[in-house]
Amino acid sequence: MPLENSFAAARAFALVLFLALSGSLGSSSGASALTAAATVRDANSIQLGDVTYRLDGVDAPELDQVCIDEHADPWTCGIEARDQLAKLINKRPVRCDDVGPEKNFGKRHRAICTAEGDKASLNEQLVRLGFAVAREPIKANVKPAAAEAKAASAGIWKGCFVAPQEFRTGKKDGALLGAACRPDRDKEIRAVLFPEDLAMPPSCSIKGKLAVRARVTGNIGIYHLRGCPSYPATTKPDRWFCSEDDAQAAGFRKAYNCRRPK
Repeated sequence: MPLENSFAAARAFALVLFLALSGSLGSSSGASALTAAATVRDANSIQLGDVTYRLDGVDAPELDQVCIDEHADPWTCGIEARDQLAKLINKRPVRCDDVGPEKNFGKRHRAICTAEGDKASLNEQLVRLGFAVAREPIKANVKPAAAEAKAASAGIWKGCFVAPQEFRTGKKDGALLGAACRPDRDKEIRAVLFPEDLAMPPSCSIKGKLAVRARVTGNIGIYHLRGCPSYPATTKPDRWFCSEDDAQAAGFRKAYNCRRPK
């Protein structure tokens, strides 16, 4: 009897352990999707609760990015792209399916996000409107939308712009994209797309400067906050950020003279 009781106890323990592991795995799987009210951080970043996702497979203009329209006039395409994403959501709950970490944007994750009641994802819709471009290698879920937007000269494709990734890294000699790019005005176009005095977007007062010395810490630049000794001296920032989280996600570290003494 004692031996039989031991076997019975072992079987019971094994069953309990199996159920516990199954429940753990199930809750872990459920955590990969989140549905909540959405806050649009920029055209490619959506915040649900305290989690910020980047739209998977696409890249959109940054809030401080400038494009050229079909009339050869500069316009704040990054702000327009953000507003287009907000219109697509239209205050509805959004479900974001996490597809993994975003290596180039700090702790943020990539996700396929869909507004309540829609069949097409926000990723696909934003690309089709021409306010985001497909990232290489192009994924199947956005490939048709990317081709349609380019063929129709929709959104930013109607004018001339540089890929958001090249704007972020200050690559001024990259490819010019869009229907209104004129080879005979290459120098003038690039001067508009990378202005010496980059305009500050509303409520985005953090200054960012690309800096070789920042690479020592694995960054591409340094950001400066209001009240820091280096802030007034940074007269021609390469980037503007709305929050420290955004600056850090873009690969910038805080200026050392901004840090509180230990």
